[in-house]
Amino acid sequence: MAPSTAIATPADVVFRARRAWIDGGFRPAAVVVRDGRIADLLPVDAAVEALQEHAVPDGHVLLPGLVDTHVHVNEPGRTQWEGFASATRAAALGGVTTIVDMPLNSIPATTTVDALATKRASAEGRVAVDVGFWGGAVPDSLGSLDALHDVGVFGFKCFTAPSGVDEFPHLGAEQLRSAIAEVARIGALLIVHAEDPDHLLPHDALGSRYEDFLETRPATAERSAIARVIDGARATGARVHVLHLSDAGALPMIRAAKDDGVAITVETCPHYLTFEAAAIPDGATRFKCCPPIRDDANRNALWEGLLDGTIDMVVSDHSPSTADLKVDDWGLAWGGIAGLQVGFRALWTEAHRRGLPLDRVLPAVTTAPAALIGSSDRGRIAPGALAHLAVFDPDAIETIDVAALAHRNPVSAYAGLEARGRVTDTFLRGRRIASATAGVTAVEGKLIARA
Repeated sequence: MAPSTAIATPADVVFRARRAWIDGGFRPAAVVVRDGRIADLLPVDAAVEALQEHAVPDGHVLLPGLVDTHVHVNEPGRTQWEGFASATRAAALGGVTTIVDMPLNSIPATTTVDALATKRASAEGRVAVDVGFWGGAVPDSLGSLDALHDVGVFGFKCFTAPSGVDEFPHLGAEQLRSAIAEVARIGALLIVHAEDPDHLLPHDALGSRYEDFLETRPATAERSAIARVIDGARATGARVHVLHLSDAGALPMIRAAKDDGVAITVETCPHYLTFEAAAIPDGATRFKCCPPIRDDANRNALWEGLLDGTIDMVVSDHSPSTADLKVDDWGLAWGGIAGLQVGFRALWTEAHRRGLPLDRVLPAVTTAPAALIGSSDRGRIAPGALAHLAVFDPDAIETIDVAALAHRNPVSAYAGLEARGRVTDTFLRGRRIASATAGVTAVEGKLIARA
């Protein structure tokens, strides 16, 4: 803790917490904020002249605002599925103060400079939290990724298997190699939905049994595609990131690649760490996602990979749709899980069930995703960092009511989950923007770009 120092002019606000998450652990602190950034960390009872003061209640903790780098906002073009207003309100109520929007499911997809401008225009002035953007690497954009990179996207997403929407075609094996070489050349980041289509079983309707859907997307599909990504990164020195890892069997090759110095990071999602295949009811297509939720042994191994650092981060992969697309046939239903507002609570619920302390999972939802986008002033409580903060009651218990969430459509795999923890207040640049009692009270997010 830095020693107390005299402050000549009043701070904007001081947060006093008996438990604030600082430098990887909880400690008492007075967090002093000026001009939207943390100016100082002082002893919790230090005398500070400030225009406002927030005392974190006993039993609650002060966290940095969470960072979620995998959110499908879907606007423009499919705003009925979500949208910037609803998505960022959901984020704020879940303690998430920064999101990065995926380039697909919107129309147009974010694969050109003009498309990015269209998306930014639809978001401007309507976001409750800070929002950045991924670009897309599709067959037609290869060879010209530098134009989007130059205007501030945080990297490029690609699929190695069909994406599910016509506007965003996948890359074949040769095209994937070209994309990896191109991002290496321009110093960018390639983020990959890694499933090998040669291992996926073609289907139309499948019926209501989850097991039948699971068989169509075997673990070998992920392993094969991830091996190709690793090979490409190893050969070129490119930075690559594996999205929504569901197959724990891929962890040994990822770990070996990291040990060899390959510039690879990996994420998984709360739904893969919370749910397991045997507990998914027939016809419950709110649990459908690609790659799929696998068995309990796989879930346990994913937890091991998270705790040993092979998996770097946990992000929502918030991919909502309208209710009518979640038909009760696993082959025909839209694949995507809405969880932006509740993903952190689900993660903490399962961590607590496993006897893990809160500080073991916090880096995965704060500093790690912030590092992915090169934003060292987010996801931490430290002098110079943005005063994006959340107050969290880790012992609250509440059953998730999807109709009460800010997501546009009340469809989620988390419906009915008895969740531990509750975000009571969220602050952006030191100003309260949301609370559990009043909802979202300010819409002051900014559109951000790669530095």
